[in-house]
Amino acid sequence: MIELVGVAKRFGTQVVLDGVDLAVEQGETMALLGPSGTGKSVLLKHIIGLLRPDAGAVTVDGMLVAALSRGELRRLRQKIGYAFQMGALFDSMNVHENIRLGITDEALYADGAYCDARVQDCLRLVNLQPEVARKMPAELSGGMKKRVGIARAIAGKPDYILYDEPTSGLDPVNADAMDALIEQLQDQLHVTSVVVSHDVRGAFKVADRIALLKGGRIRKIGTAEEFLASDDRDVREFLDRDFQLLGTGH
Repeated sequence: MIELVGVAKRFGTQVVLDGVDLAVEQGETMALLGPSGTGKSVLLKHIIGLLRPDAGAVTVDGMLVAALSRGELRRLRQKIGYAFQMGALFDSMNVHENIRLGITDEALYADGAYCDARVQDCLRLVNLQPEVARKMPAELSGGMKKRVGIARAIAGKPDYILYDEPTSGLDPVNADAMDALIEQLQDQLHVTSVVVSHDVRGAFKVADRIALLKGGRIRKIGTAEEFLASDDRDVREFLDRDFQLLGTGH
């Protein structure tokens, strides 16, 4: 379980998170929605310990992330796969080498035969052909880079997957394919996932519950049906202005 209680973060005079309360239950997919620049990615970085809150607490499996030693934090990160927004692949490494980096167990990482099999398994899970392993990132499309990034995120068999804008920059067809992939991985791997997005339609497809982050705080948490039926001003403003979903029947 991931839990944030009263989490606050500012950079200089800019308040990004202003008392965020959020609980992600074991085995669920939570979509975190909000306009661009509202701190969604900052929140993800708190979960994995890349940032520390100025106030409040972030816990994963009951462990207070900010209080962990370096060794404890490394062990926690072995349980969390992070899929970066644009894939964040290393240009000097081929796809096989990039995915292998996600194998966090040192003994397994040193086992070449295991790594070869695991890389191929991860490519299959993200619906890429085996020969993609030999390609360099420069040879891949944007959608393929994102899939390889997800393959790397799952290579260590994590309990949690954090997706940072997985459909950003994709055309509608590839965005739908990415949403289907997230659903597929949830069904096959039974992980707990947090999907940061500004794509309402995609979030409604993949998430068990949705949280709206606005003004540094979580304004609403609920199912897609509860969001569409909500009379909350922040929810209606967000859906109407940016996505024109309310009243469309979708």
